[in-house]
Amino acid sequence: MNDSEAQTTYSSEHKLKNPNSPVVNQKNYFQLIYRIIVGLIALWFLSIIWPFISQVVLMLVFAFLFTTVLLSGVDALERKIGSRGLSVLVVVIILLGGIGTFIGSFISQMSKQAVEFSSRIDKDTLTQEFKTLGEKFTSAMPDFLQNMQPSNGDTAGKLSEIINTVVGSLASMAGAIGNFFFIAAMVFIFTIILLAEYHGFRKSLVGVIPNKYFEVGLKLIYNIEKSVSSYLRGQFLSAASVAAMSVTGLLILNFFGANLTLTVFIGIIAGLANLIPLIGPFVGMIPAILIAFMNNIGNDAAMAHQLFGVIPSPFYLLDIVLMFLIVQQIEGNLITPALVGKSVGLHPIIVMISLLIGGTILGPLGMLFAVPATGVLKVVLQEISFVRKNAHLL
Repeated sequence: MNDSEAQTTYSSEHKLKNPNSPVVNQKNYFQLIYRIIVGLIALWFLSIIWPFISQVVLMLVFAFLFTTVLLSGVDALERKIGSRGLSVLVVVIILLGGIGTFIGSFISQMSKQAVEFSSRIDKDTLTQEFKTLGEKFTSAMPDFLQNMQPSNGDTAGKLSEIINTVVGSLASMAGAIGNFFFIAAMVFIFTIILLAEYHGFRKSLVGVIPNKYFEVGLKLIYNIEKSVSSYLRGQFLSAASVAAMSVTGLLILNFFGANLTLTVFIGIIAGLANLIPLIGPFVGMIPAILIAFMNNIGNDAAMAHQLFGVIPSPFYLLDIVLMFLIVQQIEGNLITPALVGKSVGLHPIIVMISLLIGGTILGPLGMLFAVPATGVLKVVLQEISFVRKNAHLL
């Protein structure tokens, strides 16, 4: 080979190896277009099949979250007794026993409250209290709303219409409840399977990682698990904070004469329900209002109570609503961004933005998964950035 041919060969090889050469840039340009087209086709295909697989995906996501919560307990028990299956069984029995004991105790206490209420209040007294309550709320309304009330006083007819509407929606409510129990049962089954075979699934996932990216893949899996577990820890701390604030608020209302019972049960319910965005914070309000009504009906002082001495609040109902609204605002604007954002390494502003985006796209479920999804996305982007910067070492 003469000098001219050698120089030509070197020049061609240099162009192919040089990342800034036109040949390499053109190749990268075509690769980028190809990836964008493939990505768009994948998104289009996913949008078609998503309505058919969304429920299954939701079940698997919830099962993974519950598995992350229970996994450390199962692993610790397995190290002591040496049986994975028995460890899963013991943890599941303890969990179901705790949930069943709490629900059974709450229902039992509410039943006692209802029996005591029915023996204390007769039908005529109840009718009179409802009439007085309606008059108080009507008198507290602005004039334009009062003018919209029926002039013939046919309150019973209006009440009958409301009852008929509620009865008509019972079928759809029953279907929704049945669907909920089906999803809960499937999540429970998936959780047991994941707990029993978690490490086997993990080894299978690691086994498909190419040797070139083995260490990066292991680090990515570890960081995703760490991010999800940290998010759940932050959520449970947030739920505990809501429970404590709710109990404290109910005790303060009792100090001013609200006569509320089962405050600890109501606080725990409010804390656990707080894991469900938007809907959860108000779930604890329902039993509190029922108990306030049952405990205070027939009490003239409670019927005449006014919020801040100005707004009529019979049976402290508006006081309870205001208290839960304050708790919800503190939790949503201070506790969740601080605790949950810190646990997954996200700035509170990023947490709020992700919650807004998730709520806009998928509603309450989107808000539920927005923060962990953002945390996982952050981990993935960090690993991609690491690979791009150190590609020459791989």
